[in-house]
Amino acid sequence: MKISKIILYDEPTVPEIQLKRLEKYISDTFSVKTETRSNFFQNSNQNMYEKIAGTRIFDLKKPFKTHVPSTDEIQIETQNLDMSNKKEMTLYDGFEFQKITSEFISTDENNQNTLHVIFTNKLTCTFDENDFRYHARALIGSNPTIISTTGIIEAPAKPKQYYLDLMTDFTKEKIDEIKEKYKGEFLEYNDSRTSEIIEGYVLQAIMYYETGEGFCENKECRLYNAHWQKDLFYSQLENKKLCSKHQEEFKKLTNQV
Repeated sequence: MKISKIILYDEPTVPEIQLKRLEKYISDTFSVKTETRSNFFQNSNQNMYEKIAGTRIFDLKKPFKTHVPSTDEIQIETQNLDMSNKKEMTLYDGFEFQKITSEFISTDENNQNTLHVIFTNKLTCTFDENDFRYHARALIGSNPTIISTTGIIEAPAKPKQYYLDLMTDFTKEKIDEIKEKYKGEFLEYNDSRTSEIIEGYVLQAIMYYETGEGFCENKECRLYNAHWQKDLFYSQLENKKLCSKHQEEFKKLTNQV
């Protein structure tokens, strides 16, 4: 493996991440030195806060455009406020966000041998040229890797009938009623299943960085890019296996062949 060390950065608003469990999982799976650290965005500087505030998305149907952030937008970043699970969530361009964070990794650790995995509750999105609109993403690959805990919840779609039921009434009472009706069928904030699912995303991040290959198209593989919550549950909680192709790649990476 080209990776000799992995650094995991915590997102304290999401205790389900369980960094120490992840650290053990990586060490046991890849035999790579792993270190856990506090939140990447804490105790940073004004320059970084301004740049991150500048990665906000304001029009879902247009590619990213740089803008000068307002004082309020910068203040939100400075205070590291949790903006997830809000009625109107703040969206960030995932690639711009990843690029900015890369600039603030120290020179001695900004190398291809050290993979940085940054957890954040910020909702990262990427612009899709196929339908010309932004989509929420759980994982922005490369180094550093960005794993959006909000993206894990919001990106994969809920059951179709859930959205059809919502179309009849958008009052808070009705939304709560429908959420209760479909409870368990999709991931929610502070969901105990989050920890195990995050483990799968970390596996995807490492395999992507090592092989350069994107997500697997096979639902029977833990590297599958789930677009539906039910598929996410299957690949990460029920099946938890790699397809034959990626199992072979995994063996090569870990010198098991």
